[in-house]
Amino acid sequence: MDKLPEIILQTSTYFVSAGIILATLRMIKGPTMADRVIALDTFTVISISLIVLIACLAGRVIFLDVGMVYAILSFIGVVAVARYIEGGL
Repeated sequence: MDKLPEIILQTSTYFVSAGIILATLRMIKGPTMADRVIALDTFTVISISLIVLIACLAGRVIFLDVGMVYAILSFIGVVAVARYIEGGL
């Protein structure tokens, strides 16, 4: 049972790496501004998942609060950029 956290950390590292690579490709290749905004939002979701994973592995509850604040700010930012692209600002 001692190796379970290490296996979880390695597996999640692979998934996070794949997500970062795919989001980077979308940000570079994305033909529209909306594609680039979605890729940036994907980066924030990946970083929030990393914060939560670190909180679970370190046993620090305060990191969950940091992740929640970061998620709220990310959501507000994406909504603002979406309204700007739409021409509503």
